[in-house]
Formats: sequence, structure tokens, C-alpha cells
Amino acid sequence: MNVSVAPGQEPRTRVRYVIVFVLFMLTALNYADRATLSIVGTLVSKQFGLDTVAMGYLLSAFAWSYVLAQIPGGWLLDRMGSRRVYGWSIALWSFFTLLQGCVGGLDGRVAVMVLFGLRFLLGAAEAPSFPANAKIVASWFPTAERGQASAIFNSAQYFATVMFAPVMGWIAHAWGWEYVFWFMGALGIAFAVAWPKLVYSPKEHPWANRAEIEHIERGGGLVDLEVSGKAAVKGGVRWSVIGELLGNRMLVGIYFGQYCITTLTWFFLTWFPIYLVKERGMSILQVGFVAALPALCGFGGGILGGWYSDRLLRQGRSLTFARKTPIVAGMLLSVCMVGCNYVSAQWAVITLMSLAFFGKGVGALGWAVISDTSPKSVTGLCGGLFNTFGNTAGIVTPIAIGYILKATGSFNWALVYVSAHAALAVASYLLVVGEIKRVELKAA
Repeated sequence: MNVSVAPGQEPRTRVRYVIVFVLFMLTALNYADRATLSIVGTLVSKQFGLDTVAMGYLLSAFAWSYVLAQIPGGWLLDRMGSRRVYGWSIALWSFFTLLQGCVGGLDGRVAVMVLFGLRFLLGAAEAPSFPANAKIVASWFPTAERGQASAIFNSAQYFATVMFAPVMGWIAHAWGWEYVFWFMGALGIAFAVAWPKLVYSPKEHPWANRAEIEHIERGGGLVDLEVSGKAAVKGGVRWSVIGELLGNRMLVGIYFGQYCITTLTWFFLTWFPIYLVKERGMSILQVGFVAALPALCGFGGGILGGWYSDRLLRQGRSLTFARKTPIVAGMLLSVCMVGCNYVSAQWAVITLMSLAFFGKGVGALGWAVISDTSPKSVTGLCGGLFNTFGNTAGIVTPIAIGYILKATGSFNWALVYVSAHAALAVASYLLVVGEIKRVELKAA
């Protein structure tokens, strides 16, 4: 974890890379737990006799509470610190994941209601995770490394499919869908136990030395953001601050762009495996492996987008140009998803989906942008508000696609719906966002 330096200088540790690796692994687990129901969705719908609309509402249950809990979760992060809040979040979401495996023994409507309730609780428990990621990255990374760090933890959403979808598909095929939830829940509880031993603020981490902390601080890292006992928020949620954030044109453009980008994420998390089974005739075991290919491309695109954005910054390009260029280029590439409506070969479908999710990965820099723009005193709250808008797509997308499928009997218009949101994200960043810079609050 040390680097070579000039004689007489203290070797600089690289604990920040350990931190981002931990965030990457937790985010992969986070997204895998969200995707469990989509992997086993055809088995669950068959066992309980659910049509596409009912399945759409069940798939959206997570997002309802996830969205509602973003602002309270962001406030908790600012008041109590990411380390404590995130630790409880991991433990709770893993427990609710494990419990979902217990509904298989219930009958009909009762089982569906309990499963909906547990998905709802899962969403509330996971709500602080991404704002916490952004807050931790803002404190551990200088500005010129922040895009890459944010892209690494954000790309875990794709790596989650690469890592866990084949495993979950095999478990469901070999043992039954209930075992998928039991396995993932137990794995998360193990992560919760390890968390407090690995993550601290920069100034409190036993592995980080002064040279690394000074490097982070000189480069714009907010090293005091997560120091114990220095929470910025006192009292309740400051609604005047929320009003000021919502009145900022740049932030509104970023929020709307994230809603559009997250529409692609939620299609992938919910209906994509079902699309491969129902529209393309694959088995659940096949889906577990095939779905990993677009996810792998999304992962590679995410790493590339963050690296390229930070490279542009190091070359002297403006923050606005460095962040917007990968976002716009990636979302334009994602529009190619609609081409799946015009091909029949499975390899062509997977190729187009892989290109679309590669582009989505390249353009998934929203959390880096939020780390760059959030007011210093309310980074958690601003991240929570950003995630509220983004994951409203998690409510709308599964339900909208469910109704589209019921009305048309195919996924053709569903793919048009998703692709159109990629184009709208481009429009938002080009026409609404303007210059990207850190917001200074006027509200007390």
C-alpha cells in the first residue's frame, strides 16, 4: 500500500484504494440483493399465478421505500456518519433478503403480500448506501481521482450480475428459488460483521498515514467530512436547504438525467432476465450466464468512463467537459438497445444489449458529479435527493413495462420506452445542466 517517494519523505499509503474496493464489493452485493427477484421471477410468478402487471408491482416494491427513505437516509448520514449508518444498513438489508426465502411455504395472496412487504423493507434498508458511497468517496479522494473512484463503485451494479447471476441461476435450478434468498442474505450478514473493521474516515483510519491524508486534502478531498463527532447537520431535516437544492437549475438537470439513466438500470434489474426467458426462449439456468455478458460490458464501460473523465481533468479540461463527455457519449450508445426489436438471432440480441450496457456504464458518472457539486455541509442530504429522483425510475419502470406487456403482448415498445430515456438523459445534460461546479448554500 506504499509508493516510492523522494529520500527523506514519508512513503504515502494508498488506503483509499482499499476503501473503494470495499465500496465496490458492498455495492455488488447491494445490487445482487435487488436483482434476486428478477432472477427467480418466472418461478415465483408461476408458483403464485401472477400476471405481468402484478409482477411489475412486486418488482417495484423495493423502489417505493428506497425512494421514500432517501432524504431521511441522507440526513442520517450527515448527522451520524457513514460508517455507523452504512453498517446498520448492510445488516438490515441482508436480514430482509434472507427472510424472503421463507415465503415459499405460504399460500397465494398471503405469500405475495409478505414478499411485497419484505421487498419494501429491503428498499428502506438499502436507501443510505449510495449517498454513503458518494460521501465516503468525497472524503477519501481528491477531485482528479474522484471520477474513477465513483465509477468503480458504480460499476459494481454490473459486476453484481457477472458475479452473482450465474450463481443465483444455478442455485434456483438445483435447489429452488428460496435458496437464492437464503444464500444472499447470509453472505450480506458476513459483510456487515467485517464492515467496521475496514472503513474509517481518512484521519481516523489506522492504516492511512499523514502523507496520504495531505495528498487527499491538497487535491480537494473533504478529509474532515467523516470525522467522528463533527457531523454538520444539527436537528431535523432542513427543508429550506432542500428547497434551495431543488431551485438550482444545474442540480435539477442532474437529477432528471439520473432518473433517465436509472430507467436503464431498473430495466436490467427487473425485466431483462424475464425478457430473455419469455421473449427469447431461454431457460433460467441459461439466463444466469447470458445476462452476465451485457453486465460485463457495463462493468468495463463504467471503469472506462471514470478513467477517461479523470484523464480529461488531468489534461486541463474543465470539470464540465470532463464529466459531460462520457455521459453524453455513453447514453447515445445506449439507444442502440432498440435495435433488438429488429433482430431475431440470440447472439445479435446479446450483442446489442452488451453495447447498450457498455454505453450505460460509460455514462454512469452521476455519483461523481454529485460528489463534485454537493454543498459540503449536506453531502449526504444532496446525495439522498439525487438518489430519490434517480430511483423514482425504480417505481415507474417495472410498472410501466408491466402495463406495456399486458397491452401489447411483447417487449418491443418496452425497449423503445427504455431507449427513449437514454436520449432524454443526453438532452438534460446538454440543455439543462450547464456548468458543473460545487453549490454554495444561502440557507442557514
